[in-house]
Amino acid sequence: MKVSVVPIGNSKGIRLPKAILEQLNISDQLELEVENKQIILRPINKAPRSGWEEALQQMNKNQEDKLLIPETGTEEAFEWEW
Repeated sequence: MKVSVVPIGNSKGIRLPKAILEQLNISDQLELEVENKQIILRPINKAPRSGWEEALQQMNKNQEDKLLIPETGTEEAFEWEW
């Protein structure tokens, strides 16, 4: 697909067709790389903490989910006043 390079202030840009943006679920940011004289654009679709659930399940399966720092006390050690 050919696209035109258009002026944007002192810079230049390209317009991406709406259909492509929707197909790739692109809203407002892309990852851009220059590699072998090519511009590579990738959608940034990962949600924060994506994959954490699977990683934690794997840690549990491998018994790697033990506390690194022992608990410093219990609720019984404190006298609460309201």
